[in-house]
Amino acid sequence: MQVIPIADEDAQTLNVQLAGQACRIDLYAKSTGFYCDLYVSDVLIIGGVICQNLNRIVRDAYLGFVGDLFFYDIQGTTTQPSTGLDPSRPGIGTRYLLCYLEATDVA
Repeated sequence: MQVIPIADEDAQTLNVQLAGQACRIDLYAKSTGFYCDLYVSDVLIIGGVICQNLNRIVRDAYLGFVGDLFFYDIQGTTTQPSTGLDPSRPGIGTRYLLCYLEATDVA
């Protein structure tokens, strides 16, 4: 698992290499939550997916992305991490971490 550094902003674009994939991750807030678009080599893999605590964002290997992404609320309890909250501001990048799961972590 790898933590991807993000800023505490309503909207941002990240360009990162994940498992040899040239990824662009667009994160943005709407009135209904925090959302993600993921591009690999400028090809949209997923768009408009809501970001929730501990819920994988890509979910399906057939989409062509190696691995997966998820948010983790570090203030959830260690015995019950599902008690964490969905990502929101303030706290993006400090309380709410964007994490990358490698293919071996997803299996």
